[in-house]
Amino acid sequence: MSLSNVMRDSACCPATLTQRLRWGTFITELYSSVDFGRKWQLIHERVTPSRFYWSVSGLDKEPDLVHMEAHTPDGNVQYVTCRAQTCTEANRNYPFPGYIDISSLVVQDDYIFIQVPTSGRATYYVSYKRDLFIQIKLPKYSLPKDLHIVSSDEKQVFAAVQEWNQNDTYNLYLSDTRGIYFTLALENVKTTRGIGGNQMLDLYEVAGVKGMLIANKRQDHQVKTFMTYNKGRDWRLLQAPATDLDGNDIHCILPFCSLNLQLQTSENPYLSGTISTKSSAPGVIVATGNIGTELSYNNVGMFISSDAGNSWRQIFEEEHNVWFLDKGGALVAVKQPSVPTKHLWVSFDEGRQWTQHSFSAVPLFVDGVLVEAGAENQIMTFFGHFSHRSEWQLIKIDYKSIFSRQCTEEDYQTWHLHNEGEPCVMGQKQIYMKRRPGNYCMLGKDYSRILSAESCICRAHDFECDYGYERRGDGNCRHAFWFNPSTVSRSCSQGQNYFNSTGYRKVVLNNCTKGVKEIYTARKQQCPNRPPKGLLVTSRDGKLTANLGSNVTFLVHLDEGDSIRTNIQLDFGDGTAVSYSNLSWTEEGIKHVYKSAGIFRVTALAENTLGYDTTTLYLHVICPVEHIHLLTPFVVIKNKEVNITAVVLPSHSRTVTYFWWFGNNTEPVITLDGSISHTFPNDGMHTITVQVAAANTILQDTKTIAVKEFFKSLLLSFSPNLDEFNPDIPEWRQDVGRVIKKALLQVSDFPEEQLLVAVFPGVPTAAELFLLPHKNQSEGKKKSEEVLEQVSDVIVTALNQNLVEFELKPGVRVIVYNTQLTLAPLVDSSPRHSNSAMLMLLSVVFLGLAVFLIYKFKRKIPWINIYAEVNQEKEQEMIGSVGQGDSTPKITLSEFSASKELMEKELDARIKRGVGNACESTREIPNCTSV
Repeated sequence: MSLSNVMRDSACCPATLTQRLRWGTFITELYSSVDFGRKWQLIHERVTPSRFYWSVSGLDKEPDLVHMEAHTPDGNVQYVTCRAQTCTEANRNYPFPGYIDISSLVVQDDYIFIQVPTSGRATYYVSYKRDLFIQIKLPKYSLPKDLHIVSSDEKQVFAAVQEWNQNDTYNLYLSDTRGIYFTLALENVKTTRGIGGNQMLDLYEVAGVKGMLIANKRQDHQVKTFMTYNKGRDWRLLQAPATDLDGNDIHCILPFCSLNLQLQTSENPYLSGTISTKSSAPGVIVATGNIGTELSYNNVGMFISSDAGNSWRQIFEEEHNVWFLDKGGALVAVKQPSVPTKHLWVSFDEGRQWTQHSFSAVPLFVDGVLVEAGAENQIMTFFGHFSHRSEWQLIKIDYKSIFSRQCTEEDYQTWHLHNEGEPCVMGQKQIYMKRRPGNYCMLGKDYSRILSAESCICRAHDFECDYGYERRGDGNCRHAFWFNPSTVSRSCSQGQNYFNSTGYRKVVLNNCTKGVKEIYTARKQQCPNRPPKGLLVTSRDGKLTANLGSNVTFLVHLDEGDSIRTNIQLDFGDGTAVSYSNLSWTEEGIKHVYKSAGIFRVTALAENTLGYDTTTLYLHVICPVEHIHLLTPFVVIKNKEVNITAVVLPSHSRTVTYFWWFGNNTEPVITLDGSISHTFPNDGMHTITVQVAAANTILQDTKTIAVKEFFKSLLLSFSPNLDEFNPDIPEWRQDVGRVIKKALLQVSDFPEEQLLVAVFPGVPTAAELFLLPHKNQSEGKKKSEEVLEQVSDVIVTALNQNLVEFELKPGVRVIVYNTQLTLAPLVDSSPRHSNSAMLMLLSVVFLGLAVFLIYKFKRKIPWINIYAEVNQEKEQEMIGSVGQGDSTPKITLSEFSASKELMEKELDARIKRGVGNACESTREIPNCTSV
């Protein structure tokens, strides 16, 4: 996690912080002084370098409060606060209850950001105005690899996120006022690598014009410059100048041709960089750029806009550094330091005309210019060198003489901020006062820039999409496929009110009033009385293990339900249990100490007058956790033995013990083999949980399968555009399966509960559709089989006619196809040899033969590699519809010792039997080899 970092020392005060880096470590000793450095006092002996903050906000109750990232003796990292002169262990506070990632603490403006260590995925938390930490909510499938806090000084957080499928670009996200819910503002923002190797985002916030941003976006393998006037709600290209410096017409028509700007700020604070603006000169933008189809660093020139980017003019054919003089009333330009010069150019009419002045008798390589601030100071200091071997030269210039007099009211004119003629920008009409171009007068110290600001009537462009919603092609915001808009916060209690989102939220700091505000603003509604749903119990550190005698803290999470009127019961599995009258009592966690080692079934129950929800956690005491993946069919036949396999990768050199739970069994079946056979005697949905223990490692996986007397299945494939958005993780497959199911229901009258869609892992994306009989079957088995055949024919017809499709995101429609050669027959549990059973047997034989030929001769068939060779970064999630293998012996705890050769022989036997529980490697499970 890379976050922008601000450390502030007060130079006017005697108090000072300093750090002393320990040799060969990444830990700093932090000291403070209150007497200008005469005496130093140790604050903390183990602090992350440059991750400490002092007096960063008036929100801190103590004036000398220090925020720091401190290391514990065992190597963990914590967020610690204390007063600089009394930072003993007894006086230290820990605002975040758990451990954090190293170099992730950022204290900035009203916000505090941290990252929490997780397995494989980044989890970020934010505290707004020093309140409790809340997990940051990015869109569900952004899956960030890296996150930068761009700014947080306008009651909103700008964050740049590099997502799972990006390498040299970032997506720009904007938060709500509390910094919790982030929505997408702009995709694929270009980055530039700085001198220190850090990636710099090509994003520039225009000074003096609230809500105006300029960004370079990669689009169709080209980089173009876009700008926005409403904080990222709408973006558009920059219109190129109509003529060049010689007055010749420039034929540049949007969107094929536009003005593109370089947006790098200078790492040298005494040079202007490639783009410059000043809050005292609103609307004036000076930048290096080019005119064409995309951004280029060749044949560039200098361009200026006097009306906040609505129109542009070229001012130089070569790159120059440009500074603002006299509060922006005048501009001074000097060539880049690579070229020696003795001239500077000054403009009093916002770059329309330039006058040349000499500042040195000998050409000087200008390394920087210091423009001294203050109403009474008109001094510029040039520093540089005459040659690469000469000493530095300092040249001071008093530019007061270039002004003829002090400005009067007749020297000013009004300027209306607008967006292509639209006077309402960020919800208000703003009128500025500027000096008339060409008047050689000096602005007074009482010069005021904004003359008036009048609120506008609210319109659609004053509102952006709320969290969980995306803007579609018609301009409206609709909820994303992964978001459930009907979800109500569990903190919403009966008798209270909550604000139900309309899918829109007002752009932060937008000042519009009335108009469509009532339509787009969240509506106040009464909290519904609803049963508990989405109950989850975890340990505070997210682990399934605990040391004997340690204080284990359990966290109870509930997605839906009235937290005030919901009773919570937690059974620790060791004969003790606790009960709470409402969920709010469990916010700090439920602590418990286990006095004996073993596996404990921790059960949570949430209950109110409308219903209940339960969840189970199997906790190992003095047992570690490791990688495992459970391979199960999605649908099996009742009373037929099915083979279930747990794959552990990378392979472990020591004995591995497997613990299996079927349904609500409290005692597991223990095996030393990764496969087990089981028969399900009852119809319905059955849960299988497996845990694997190897030395000090434990991992758990859970799958749910459907058990039926018979069923029918179809293999599905998709249009190739779906693969571009497939992150290949289980949650994505579940959500896409739900959307596919919804699309299939629109072309058939089949009940929803009798249709199951399972998306396979890997790319290309594929899925299997299961048609299940009604659980009642009152019409008879034969009639149910006929119904399945009829529904199958209807669905196959719709698939073959390309009538089944869904929208993955705005502009991306996915078509669902029937994989013709893999149509499965009706699967039955009866012993008779029906035609369907014979067809299935033949299908299995031919499929097995095909797999053998592909495996044997895959190197001789290049095109088949797409399907036969396993992508080394994909995850195996399922096996075929029906699996069968040899029964696995069940053992007791005293029979754990088994040889590695036994497991290897069993694995070889399964390969020879053609079970084919092929394993694909994943990001989470490295070094997995195919079988």
